[in-house]
Amino acid sequence: MTTAYITHIYCDRHNMGDDHPESPLRLGAIQNRLITGQLMDYLRRIDAEPATREQLVRTHDEAYVNSIYARAPEEGHVELEPETIMMPHTLDAALYAAGSVVQAVDLVMAGEMDNAFCAIRPPGHHAEYDKAMGFCLFNNIAVGARHAVLHHGLERVAIVDFDVHHGNGTEDIFKTDPAVLYASSYQHPFYPYSDPGASHDNILHMPLEAGSGSEAFKAIITEQLLPALDAFKPQLILISAGFDAHKEDPMGQLRLSESDFTWITDLLMDVADRHCDGKVVSVLEGGYNVDALGRAAFCHIKSLMKL
Repeated sequence: MTTAYITHIYCDRHNMGDDHPESPLRLGAIQNRLITGQLMDYLRRIDAEPATREQLVRTHDEAYVNSIYARAPEEGHVELEPETIMMPHTLDAALYAAGSVVQAVDLVMAGEMDNAFCAIRPPGHHAEYDKAMGFCLFNNIAVGARHAVLHHGLERVAIVDFDVHHGNGTEDIFKTDPAVLYASSYQHPFYPYSDPGASHDNILHMPLEAGSGSEAFKAIITEQLLPALDAFKPQLILISAGFDAHKEDPMGQLRLSESDFTWITDLLMDVADRHCDGKVVSVLEGGYNVDALGRAAFCHIKSLMKL
């Protein structure tokens, strides 16, 4: 397998404050674990390209996109909402984060890479059509999915999200789009307090109670996600890879371990082999204990590489 590792130095420069959990240390923790685990030499490291305004407004309200550009500070900080803060490097980081997913989709669809992992920040799955939220400015994976549909002509794109928090933004963007299946496992009730009973044919909610571990997680994936994916027959699978469902993460109360991230990745790779010639793009979302994040992401990427 040839796996692309797409990132950019600007993603490290976005800093919402020394005490903010969405820290610049996160990407370094992943890269360091890949180096010590001797995987980095076998990945194809690629510098991300920034998203264009055209790519962003295919997914987000144009007035909202313009407001993010307009509010980007040259110095100091601008609060978009209590948890989402812009500083002088934030806009560039957000553009490279969203652009990396577009780039990954292009590489995988062209057959230049078997799959890809986008090591990026800020994350994206809480960003709604016209609203920043939960550390997220642009919905990175949604920008990539919309690009896959409009630029590559795909009719069925699946987004699987195993972050501890529900990706309300991704649901908001695609809730009436039959070309995209969005399936999310997440702790409930919990931020962002989504309604798991929301009824949309292309949205699959898989809520888990606080304290749920491997057994409950594997049950909902096997009983709910797997049949939905096989029925949908995706032409491309995108993964919102949040690692804050790890038992050591301070931002949630699920009890997953590294082996669970290996298991779900292996399962999604099997689905991709059945339906879309193995085409998978994975996008970093949460994960706030940097040591646990590094270990969990290592397991996930190793599975993408089929090692």
